[in-house]
Amino acid sequence: MIHRDSESNRGLFQRQVNATRLIVAAIGILFAFSGMDHGFFETLQGNTPTPGLFISAIGPHNQMWTYGNELAFTLVPNFLLSGIAAISVSLLIAVWSIGYLHKKHASSIFLLLFIVLFLVGGGIAQVVYFTLAWAVSTRINKPLTWLKSVIPERTRGMLGRPWPWLLGGFVLLSLFALEIAIFGYVPGVGAAQQLLHTCWSLLGVGLVFLLLSIASGFVHDVDSGPLAER
Repeated sequence: MIHRDSESNRGLFQRQVNATRLIVAAIGILFAFSGMDHGFFETLQGNTPTPGLFISAIGPHNQMWTYGNELAFTLVPNFLLSGIAAISVSLLIAVWSIGYLHKKHASSIFLLLFIVLFLVGGGIAQVVYFTLAWAVSTRINKPLTWLKSVIPERTRGMLGRPWPWLLGGFVLLSLFALEIAIFGYVPGVGAAQQLLHTCWSLLGVGLVFLLLSIASGFVHDVDSGPLAER
């Protein structure tokens, strides 16, 4: 009897989880970490002027492989100040992603923070991801109810189940790609071109995982209950 109640409670919890919000939060935290990484290496270049709007976050003294420079865009004409700004905004994004995505105007503030991060040296590649995350964030607490009319309930149950595993795959692949971008290390791979191709391949596969996770999350949220903290 206790076992049945436990399974019932677990199933209820899974239905009440807002997958869309958790997916956006994961993207926000992941790329906040990436922004802090860019900011950290920018601060290592010290109180020196940037060469222009486009910079290498990792300077020549800290670069660990041929393509390990982490390109960025910044309006701040000083490496130290740009790095401090990138780290500060990244921390704000992480906090916002964890605790405030369900609030009113949360998606607009989420987008604004990432735009600011981009403008202060937080990285270029993340533009694709935070734009996608912003679009998805507009659907938090607004499930695509029309899916009920086109996808049978049993099929929805299957399609809405794998989103956390797909999201986990995206996060792991992205972290591996970030490791390559910084350190240029893949077991058994030494050539710089091969490392670069591996990095971009991981990002490409990870993006597919993310898109599938978003689709699965949308289906999941059609049948999920309201958030307790709403």
